[in-house]
Amino acid sequence: MNGPVNGPASGYDPARVRTPHKAGRLLVEPSREPGRFDSLFVDCPFVCSDGGEYLMTYVGFDGTGYQTALSRSPDLETWSPGEVILPRDPGHPHRRHNAALTSILRDNRLGSDGQVTWLDGRALATYHAYPEAGMEVGAGVIGFLASDDLRTWKDTGAVLRPQDGGAWERGGLYKSWLLRHDGLYYCFYNAKDRTYGGWREQIGYAVSPDLERWTRPSPGPVVPHGGEGAFDERFASDPCVLRDGDWWVMFYFGLSFDGHARESYAVSRDLRTWRKSGEILIDVGPPGSVDDTYAHKPAIVSRDGRPYHFYTAARRCAPYQVGEHTQVERRGISMARG
Repeated sequence: MNGPVNGPASGYDPARVRTPHKAGRLLVEPSREPGRFDSLFVDCPFVCSDGGEYLMTYVGFDGTGYQTALSRSPDLETWSPGEVILPRDPGHPHRRHNAALTSILRDNRLGSDGQVTWLDGRALATYHAYPEAGMEVGAGVIGFLASDDLRTWKDTGAVLRPQDGGAWERGGLYKSWLLRHDGLYYCFYNAKDRTYGGWREQIGYAVSPDLERWTRPSPGPVVPHGGEGAFDERFASDPCVLRDGDWWVMFYFGLSFDGHARESYAVSRDLRTWRKSGEILIDVGPPGSVDDTYAHKPAIVSRDGRPYHFYTAARRCAPYQVGEHTQVERRGISMARG
């Protein structure tokens, strides 16, 4: 795995992660009910299982900020109404306006159903939050949570802050992915180089033996944004990191200056050095489709040996009102199968 980070992912079979069969619809949609946590849109799926039941966490946006819900499914196709499990907390130092749980420690094998990993009776998770009300306003931080029932979560461990990292992440930290390997916790995340105005997003990581003492092994991103004209020229974001035999596969999305977001992947042997595949796994759809603008923010789980690739789908639309808010985009969660 020596070589450039943006070199071809030679040696890995891309057929193992291809999911060409789109559902073509939103499996989880915003409620459009003023005052509900998910009134304006839903976003950021994370999919796992527990006791044979599939679970999805996702965030809802109501104009003030993010809150996180849990949904359940017997078949990965139909999902129960979301139950809020991580609401805003006016008394919390970070979650006053936003509470976006984005990953739970799980079976990280690509071909698995993503069974939650219970450690001493606890599930562990990551979240991110922004300091001001609104849509991702201010420099976000990443925190860690524990639960004994997947419904009630308490803080555990330290907080990752943008000011403690390199220049590439000083603008704020975004969506994170937690995994455990060889006695260490790995937290992969994307971050931006400036808080406001024309920023770039890239992917890095931190490691810890205990969720308290964190170090960033690399001073720069391990998956940077692409070069001029690349599908990820502006953003390389939202890592989902799974094990496939001797390989690690990082699903992520790229945003280009054509205004579209698309899903791709990179591979690694050691979790430290990554090569981009350059392959678009999920592209935006034709005009009028559920994902004609963005197909992004991956979450992958398998059923009967087939990968199911969940993602946030967004399309532009004519303006419509939800309470006092005018929406020009319909954003929800869709899926593509292998």
